[in-house]
Amino acid sequence: MDYSTMAAQEIRAGSARFQAILIERNAAGQVRPKWTRLQESQLPKAAVQVRIQYSSLNYKDALAITGKAPVVRRYPMVPGIDFAGVVVHSDAPDWQPGDRVLLNGWGAGETHWGGLAQRAQVPGDWLLALPPQLDARQAMLLGTAGYTAMLCVLALEDQGIAPGSGEILVTGASGGVGSIAVALLSRLGYAVIAATGRPQHADYLRGLGAKHLLDRAQLTAPGKPLAKARWIGAIDTLGSHTLANVCAGTRYGGAVAACGLAQGMEFPATVAPFILRGIRLLGIDSVRAPQALRKRAWARLADTLTPQSIETIGQTIALQAVIPAAARLLAGQVRGRLAVNVNA
Repeated sequence: MDYSTMAAQEIRAGSARFQAILIERNAAGQVRPKWTRLQESQLPKAAVQVRIQYSSLNYKDALAITGKAPVVRRYPMVPGIDFAGVVVHSDAPDWQPGDRVLLNGWGAGETHWGGLAQRAQVPGDWLLALPPQLDARQAMLLGTAGYTAMLCVLALEDQGIAPGSGEILVTGASGGVGSIAVALLSRLGYAVIAATGRPQHADYLRGLGAKHLLDRAQLTAPGKPLAKARWIGAIDTLGSHTLANVCAGTRYGGAVAACGLAQGMEFPATVAPFILRGIRLLGIDSVRAPQALRKRAWARLADTLTPQSIETIGQTIALQAVIPAAARLLAGQVRGRLAVNVNA
């Protein structure tokens, strides 16, 4: 049976059930996540329905599931800021049943039901074609973390930071974005300094290509307006004092790509690195990035990382394991990436 026939039968039925993680909020404002089964008729109205094969568990997803931050704007909510799967029905001209697609951001898992489910219904202009080099699992082992890491690399390249320019620092190197950033930069020929607070992952980071390791404790406390200039570029996933110290240690004319706030949203820095060393701070947004930039990032990801290197970055869990895994992720107990097999 082809996808269009299957889709037509499912739509006519309107009552097919699918597995999902659902977050609800009670009258007292407490967030309650659960694994459940939903009706397809409950999906939000949108042009394209996708049969999800894999999603992933990201830091933002973990915040939403645990209620540690106000990520979710509407309840009830299916979390999951990304997914990969197959179109089963489309009213959008760019997509046909059977197309292999992926999604990152656009408010999925925040204001619109997301990818931690077996079905999604989304606007057609939120989707990208899955690169032919990747299957759905590999795409979600990379996921939003890989796409964000690649956006950071592209931003540094666009500022003229080349492999011969000097060392590149990656903070939060054992996490999802950090792990993929280390792997990407290494494969592209950069000398990478991996900053981590988890020394037990030293061999893992060296295996990804890190040339040097740096104890994150050297970056997380308040520092000087200017530090010894060491790296020409950096990818920061932490924010707060770490980002301030990263900027303070950047060499003349260097650039820092900031994409995360795991340590905090504040930026307790001075203008010294900017006006005395001429460094540039590059803000990286993955949620609303234009499609042309998304296509560029995913094409480079697929061309740069081999299937073997992708496999070393993460592991796969079942949908029912997502809720306890979210707490472990926020506690710093997860290395690399967690892809989610929503059909397991």
